Amino acid sequence: MKERIRRLLGWSGVLLSTGIATLWMYWGILENFHEGWYHPSLIDNLAMMGVQYLSFPFAFLLLTLIGIRWGRVGGVLFLLLSFFFALLFGGFSFQVVGLLLVIPGIVFAFLYWFGRPLPRKIAFWVALVPPLATLLLFGIPDYIRVVNRFNDGDFGARTLQNAQTTLIWAPQGPGWPEKGTDWDQATEICRYLSEDGLTLESSPVDIWRLPTIEEAVSSLTRRNENAGGVWDPVTKKTTYQIPPDKETPLWNPHSMIIYWWTAESESATQAYVIAYNGGVWPRRKYARMGYLGFRAVKDFPAGP
Repeated sequence: MKERIRRLLGWSGVLLSTGIATLWMYWGILENFHEGWYHPSLIDNLAMMGVQYLSFPFAFLLLTLIGIRWGRVGGVLFLLLSFFFALLFGGFSFQVVGLLLVIPGIVFAFLYWFGRPLPRKIAFWVALVPPLATLLLFGIPDYIRVVNRFNDGDFGARTLQNAQTTLIWAPQGPGWPEKGTDWDQATEICRYLSEDGLTLESSPVDIWRLPTIEEAVSSLTRRNENAGGVWDPVTKKTTYQIPPDKETPLWNPHSMIIYWWTAESESATQAYVIAYNGGVWPRRKYARMGYLGFRAVKDFPAGP
């Protein structure tokens, strides 16, 4: 094979695999600070970030660097990676696994086996700079935001008043659990929740309920100030004067819960959820995920 073609194949492999590593680095670091980084311990947060969110982009980056230095070794490793994906995700459709994971691995195996990305020194820099720059560019601002979240440590019942509503939000416990629930379970728990929100009664008392979308949106905060959220039921969009965050008095910054169920249904099978950053969209009511929970509310008692 001519040297010119080898260089073309080699550089094609470097650029393509660097692009994928960069995209995965972008997704991983954003997701890390969106749904992760909730442990009180820095070591636990770093471990979660490294294993759960950044292991794939760094592994892909490592394979790229190996492919640049030892082309055929890198080719074999990419081929093994494609086989690994085929075994690990064999139950998924070909469009997901084959087109997105297995076939790209085979293509990279071919490019690095036959290609020669010369000069190698430049290829190393091309492979290293984009993913690492992405990590720092998007990771540092989010890190600063997350570690400076407002947290007064009060996870009891909270009374929040704004222009739209005055509600009492349930204390941590059955009405504000630390694990995920589906919509039906959340609705049922609210019906049985005691007056103080700390226990479940033996029969429905119907004191507490799930918040409406408008109530949840208008109650979100940032730095202990109301975010000025407004829900438009026609366009089904939210607007905020300031971006809300996962902070007290509504959220527990050290909980894995980042979405709450609302009382409103989009259909017989879907209900709306709200994220700590203000997003609202429908989810299937039977969805039961560790990061999707609820916080019950009750109306503030009217004065005499």
